[in-house]
Amino acid sequence: MQPASAKWYDRRDYVFIEFCVEDSKDVNVNFEKSKLTFSCLGGNDNFKHLNEIDLFHCIDPNDSKHKRTDRSILCCLRKGESGQSWPRLTKERAKLNWLSVDFNNWKDWEDDSDEDMSNFDRFSEMMNNMGGDEDVDLPEVDGADDDSQDSDDETRDYAAQTSPSPKAGAATGRIVAVIGAVVDVQFDEGLPPILNALEVQGRETRLVLEVAQHLGESTVRTIAMDGTEGLVRGQKVLDSGAPIKIPVGPETLGRIMNVIGEPIDERGPIKTKQFAPIHAEAPEFMEMSVEQEILVTGIKVVDLLAPYAKGGKIGLFGGAGVGKTVLIMELINNVAKAHGGYSVFAGVGERTREGNDLYHEMIESGVINLKDATSKVALVYGQMNEPPGARARVALTGLTVAEYFRDQEGQDVLLFIDNIFRFTQAGSEVSALLGRIPSAVGYQPTLATDMGTMQERITTTKKGSITSVQAIYVPADDLTDPAPATTFAHLDATTVLSRAIAELGIYPAVDPLDSTSRIMDPNIVGSEHYDVARGVQKILQDYKSLQDIIAILGMDELSEEDKLTVSRARKIQRFLSQPFQVAEVFTGHMGKLVPLKETIKGFQQILAGEYDHLPEQAFYMVGPIEEAVAKADKLAEEHS
Repeated sequence: MQPASAKWYDRRDYVFIEFCVEDSKDVNVNFEKSKLTFSCLGGNDNFKHLNEIDLFHCIDPNDSKHKRTDRSILCCLRKGESGQSWPRLTKERAKLNWLSVDFNNWKDWEDDSDEDMSNFDRFSEMMNNMGGDEDVDLPEVDGADDDSQDSDDETRDYAAQTSPSPKAGAATGRIVAVIGAVVDVQFDEGLPPILNALEVQGRETRLVLEVAQHLGESTVRTIAMDGTEGLVRGQKVLDSGAPIKIPVGPETLGRIMNVIGEPIDERGPIKTKQFAPIHAEAPEFMEMSVEQEILVTGIKVVDLLAPYAKGGKIGLFGGAGVGKTVLIMELINNVAKAHGGYSVFAGVGERTREGNDLYHEMIESGVINLKDATSKVALVYGQMNEPPGARARVALTGLTVAEYFRDQEGQDVLLFIDNIFRFTQAGSEVSALLGRIPSAVGYQPTLATDMGTMQERITTTKKGSITSVQAIYVPADDLTDPAPATTFAHLDATTVLSRAIAELGIYPAVDPLDSTSRIMDPNIVGSEHYDVARGVQKILQDYKSLQDIIAILGMDELSEEDKLTVSRARKIQRFLSQPFQVAEVFTGHMGKLVPLKETIKGFQQILAGEYDHLPEQAFYMVGPIEEAVAKADKLAEEHS
């Protein structure tokens, strides 16, 4: 083969190299802002193998035997930009495994920039050694990150993940239909697989589409991660070649991201070299840990009757306005601050105001530090004003951030999700848009699969743990609704908030008889804790069964034993209330955090009858039992 001559042209908006093999027709190629233009001097325009990729090989169409005769070989390199990576070059065996190029004899060289060209030796060597099917990475350029591994690798290697921007040369499609949040895209070739992220071109704001269905005729149906206003048929769409990728790592701490990993806190880009796809497999069975340990929250009713397990999944069930968000905020306040490790908060389809309040409260309390890198929490928001696609995926985005800290840094991570019902609700909206036939109560037919796919990733492994606290809205206070009922099966502890208890003015409005925990076992919590908890539940159940008699006949018709049961049960019921630090402005009471030993001791003494002489109002909205005694003394002084 004859030596090649080459010219390198560097302009602000494009870079191209012109190669001409002797006795061959001249060809010029420009790569300008993702738009490929080429001209073939001499009338040869049959370059069918040209695609918008970073390396072009134009094979002589008249040669069908693939002999080593004169060829026109074109190479076009994208200019390296800060924060971006060189795309990966995938070779096609039928076209390239017989091709070799001599770069050792450069006849002509023009350079209009001060770019360092030291990489061309490596580039030449790579070209000369081309052959086989394996992938070859383009050389690294200053300002560019390391290249990624393929998105379909069996395990995630976070350090090697690329920026989520589409690769030049990825399959290109065009929009053929826009129906609300659903966008149909047609491709001429290179149909993207299910769950791949596509990016709409020619927009000021980035719009990512996720492939949901293959419709036939090279058309895919996608779900938009943002509003589709302004989209038109025929608009260009690029396949990213991978699922939605988001930034992960310590750089995400103290920041707020949206579903596609873009910062929304107006503090500039998240400067990380590590990205991870939001879709991943759950850990293998053999990787999971089986250790059991109580996670102390400082909330009496939770720690005593339905204790949380470290590395477990906790659900806060309740209808509208019974205090789910306040309880999850208190858990963040008590557990995340004392925890010392990292926390991730995913706001899924809830009020934007609450997310904003949480962010500023965390800044005030020091959990988020704007001045240095000591923040302990990452926030991911897809609030109720977002399209269903974003709300259906934002929980996975938050989970992906938490998985990085668990798998790569061996951390015990706290994952707060408010509200998991909105995840199901968004899935129902998406399912209807995709034309699936709804199942019970209008939910998507894939409800159990969608929930299981996400919940199985939230687990404890031998590397680290994720302890998740999930607020779960209960429609019409009906716990048999398919959405909360499906979630029940995945949880280690359930804290049920009751409207009847909230109406009594007892907060947190936790139902002590409906709430359960898998670790309420004497072998885990200890026999003393177990006996006190069961004693409290028994006396409350007895009181519940006596309420009909009291309503009809009155207290006077009860036996002395039943009167004592009612008296102690009402004291216990009020002692289960507790002032929260995050609700001080509502209650007027200073927030209290009660150690587990103090909680057990207090209820044990009430069950034993040591405080039968104290009025029941003394037990309302106090911390440990000593405060109830002090409050009783104060009440006695006021009435004397």
